[in-house]
Amino acid sequence: MKLIQTWLFALIAMVSQGSIANVMDVKLHYVGPTEGSVWLGMQQGLDEANLQGEFLGQKYSLQPISADELVELDSVTAILLATDVDHILSIAQSKQFANVPVFNMISDSNELRTACLANLLSITASEKMKHDAMVQMLNKNPESKAHAQGWHKDFRKFAASQLNSRFTKAYGEIMDDDSWAGWASVKLLSDTVARTQSMDAGVMLKYLKNDIAFDGQKGAGATFRDTGQLRQLVLIVENNKIVTEAPLRGVKGGLDSLGLTSCK
Repeated sequence: MKLIQTWLFALIAMVSQGSIANVMDVKLHYVGPTEGSVWLGMQQGLDEANLQGEFLGQKYSLQPISADELVELDSVTAILLATDVDHILSIAQSKQFANVPVFNMISDSNELRTACLANLLSITASEKMKHDAMVQMLNKNPESKAHAQGWHKDFRKFAASQLNSRFTKAYGEIMDDDSWAGWASVKLLSDTVARTQSMDAGVMLKYLKNDIAFDGQKGAGATFRDTGQLRQLVLIVENNKIVTEAPLRGVKGGLDSLGLTSCK
């Protein structure tokens, strides 16, 4: 169904625009390792973005760069970060990038959410979200030895199994929390460009903060809180098997029972 929707959107866009004369060259800047889970996840997202982009007149590329090199750039569309808290805060708090989407992909630090920076978007589940998920689990199952995580190779709902299969087929690795976050970050950005038809950082940040309803194969309609955290379910795993999902059934607040809900 999701693939059909993507193709329909592409066809509608082509009809509405006529023939696409100019290709939008969307460059995403990235600070972090160029190997391992998050890197492979971004590559998966990039492949899918460019497949869709063939029909929408968009071409995506990922530019690895150091934090020092980043500040020397005149123009930036979006910044993807897989680094430590201090580097993330330094970049997000810079006046130079105040209107640029800055993605924290892999740090679960609560500090990045309580900072409440308008341009900082956290993709992976926070430490508090996972803690709250386990509180819910232990309230119902006090003897549980499980733990909370954002993704799992056996997750099947919401077309997650297809995403897991695509990733493993492409890279010979299982998709974990970091690779899911890398994939989701690129997909969030490509969805935003497709919907806004803009590479302007300010336009993209506004859309991400106010209008995006993201399907990250964890349930449709995920949005960002004013803390910058992406709302999402959390998996409860024991002995490497998914035993349930948080929020648990019957818990008030739904997804907003997990983590810091607001800066207010």
